[in-house]
Amino acid sequence: MDDLTHHQENLISNGFTVIDQVFSLEEVGQIIAALESIDTNGPLFRKTADLFAIRQVLKEAPQLVPLLFNKSMRRIISKIGGDDYFVVKSIYFDKPGNSNWFVAYHQDLTISVDRRLELDGFGPWTVKHNQFAVQPPLPFLQKVFTIRIHLDDTDENNGALKVIPGSHGKGICRPENIDWTMEREIVCKVKSGGVMLMKPLLLHASNRTIDDRKRRVIHIEFSNEQLPAHLEWSERLLVNEY
Repeated sequence: MDDLTHHQENLISNGFTVIDQVFSLEEVGQIIAALESIDTNGPLFRKTADLFAIRQVLKEAPQLVPLLFNKSMRRIISKIGGDDYFVVKSIYFDKPGNSNWFVAYHQDLTISVDRRLELDGFGPWTVKHNQFAVQPPLPFLQKVFTIRIHLDDTDENNGALKVIPGSHGKGICRPENIDWTMEREIVCKVKSGGVMLMKPLLLHASNRTIDDRKRRVIHIEFSNEQLPAHLEWSERLLVNEY
């Protein structure tokens, strides 16, 4: 695995970085087998022709936890965030090879919490499948980082993320105001077993798949922030317990 100081610097300056060979081929196979063993009939599953997704996948499949948080992953989390960082959201995405699903440029502006409370600076709120999401004050978003675990080779032909480097440092911004004469777009290619780290305020997008290859990704968000009043993260998992 690469030198993590370099990746830490990339995440701070560019808002993203890619680390290869975090998981071996054998480990990737074990993760896929654990995912395929999950009962997919609950309310946290989304199944369409273009996308299969599992919300709170670490709660739905706790057998994944020791597989995902291997020595390399724990080292990354400790270096990038710190030993006090914990999981606050987990989602599994399976984009089939014939998928027409795409995502326009956006920032990840919400956090998942256990209830709705009227708090200064928190809002707007959404509720989907009994899952509460809210846009928190900016400092909460700035402390979050995401690790996207890639189970398939991913490039521009099967929906790899496109990003605008440095956009995470501009606060909350509207994608329609992107000045393409000033910004550059990068496609984040990641090999199977590699991970992409990103900040939630990084402007990112994803194209349709054009070459019939799957794109399976486990998206995990981390924070060390305590929420105010009686509000709690909907997911909270301490990585250093594994």
